[in-house]
Amino acid sequence: MDAATPRPKPTEKQLAFMDWEQGLFLHFGIRTFYEGVKDWDGSDMDAAAFMPSELSCSQWMEAASEAGFNYAVLTAKHHDGFALWPTRYSGYSVANSPWKDGQGDVVREFIEACHQHGVKPGLYYSPAEPSLLKAEWSADDYDEYFLNQVSELLANYGPIEIIWFDGCGSEEHEYDWERIIGEIRRMQPGIRIFNMGDPDIRWIGNEAGIAPLRNWNEVDSLPYSIRTDKKEQVANDGGVLWLPGECDFRMRQENWFYSDSDEETVKSLDELMGLYYYSVGRGANLLLNIGPDRRGLLPDKDTARLLEFGREIRGRFARPFARGADFAHTELQYSFSKPEPFLLNHVILSENLMEGQAVTGFGIYIKANSYMPPICVYEGKTIGHKAICVFPTVSAYEVTVEITDYVHACKMEDIQLFYIVGGQA
Repeated sequence: MDAATPRPKPTEKQLAFMDWEQGLFLHFGIRTFYEGVKDWDGSDMDAAAFMPSELSCSQWMEAASEAGFNYAVLTAKHHDGFALWPTRYSGYSVANSPWKDGQGDVVREFIEACHQHGVKPGLYYSPAEPSLLKAEWSADDYDEYFLNQVSELLANYGPIEIIWFDGCGSEEHEYDWERIIGEIRRMQPGIRIFNMGDPDIRWIGNEAGIAPLRNWNEVDSLPYSIRTDKKEQVANDGGVLWLPGECDFRMRQENWFYSDSDEETVKSLDELMGLYYYSVGRGANLLLNIGPDRRGLLPDKDTARLLEFGREIRGRFARPFARGADFAHTELQYSFSKPEPFLLNHVILSENLMEGQAVTGFGIYIKANSYMPPICVYEGKTIGHKAICVFPTVSAYEVTVEITDYVHACKMEDIQLFYIVGGQA
């Protein structure tokens, strides 16, 4: 970017999104009731199979809230085309199932449960529907169908925080994004759009839950989908947009939707914490998927692990022994000291992002005694919303965070110091 070009800055809704940090992804639909079906395998799935015997979106959101997850995204329509609300534009929806005699609406129950438990609601919608993309529809007809269904979701359920567009299956279709996005912004001015059209949030580029070591929030293109290396430009003339990243991944090894066959692959607490460090700890949001089962409940083992995960995060990071206000600082150095030595193995850094992301290099130094020079225990690249810096436990009288490289004037929002052992600070 030319030095004279203004750098992008986050909007208030993007800053709020980054503060949410942890979201629950919920893949639920007709696929839930067809064991072994995979994306794009052409399976015929009858709407009559959709019959969750104990559906409780409140159970989903109670678990999410207790685990400390601040938002949730439900698959309102996946690639198979089955709509979890009674859409007027398709005969393939909950209205054509025996569940609640065709009078049910999972989307409404989900959003009501989100409000009940203080979780921000988001809706996933797959623009691609293979049976229709292969039909004798013009591009305009297909976009009309897409926009009609999205309009139902955005006009009938109150404020929606996120509309999550999956690029899979749309690689060869050119959408009339100007019209579609215009209508979305008109209906829901405060909504955040995920990764397509005119995005507010970007996909991190994998389904592994891992952000890059250098996680920079200014981008000029986005990865399109897991099925292609294609990149989608998001700005012209060499410009960039501010787009915070989100890391989606599964609680189970392979399946997004519930399966009877993979309960043993539920991730361990150790792996989940590793992914927390690789996502939230690198300045991105974490979006953890659990597929509700055929009862319409979060599976027991997945729920127990989700709650254990939440407790572990709180146990480690709820009680720093020092934070930003305790630090003396100059423009590029922030120092904390005590007359007696203290143990240290985690430092959490946060930039003030109001003017954009700035830090491109930093070091953490300790003084192990009063007569030796500082020793570097950690070197990092970007900070952004949050950088969780982990190193072997060390005893120190003083710790200093030094900004070693930056693209414009920077300011720390917070610094937190921890000594974590056995999962507790």
